[in-house]
Amino acid sequence: MRLDKYLKVTRLIKRRTVANEACDAGRIEVNGKVARASYDIKEGDIISINLGSKPLKVKVLKVDEYATKDTAAEGYTVIE
Repeated sequence: MRLDKYLKVTRLIKRRTVANEACDAGRIEVNGKVARASYDIKEGDIISINLGSKPLKVKVLKVDEYATKDTAAEGYTVIE
């Protein structure tokens, strides 16, 4: 699954266009490297989101094409 779609499906970022713009601006890192929106997310990847004053770091637990509001948070765990 593409990085921008994963961020939207798991509700880490509200809209896919915002996720795409954050990737283009270099604010999203995967495994310590700046990632493009087209990066293919895999289980075990570490995603760092540097939006706002507090950066967020999560580990990908599973990749699902669809998620409801209740199950969206099951796709990742917050590290820091």
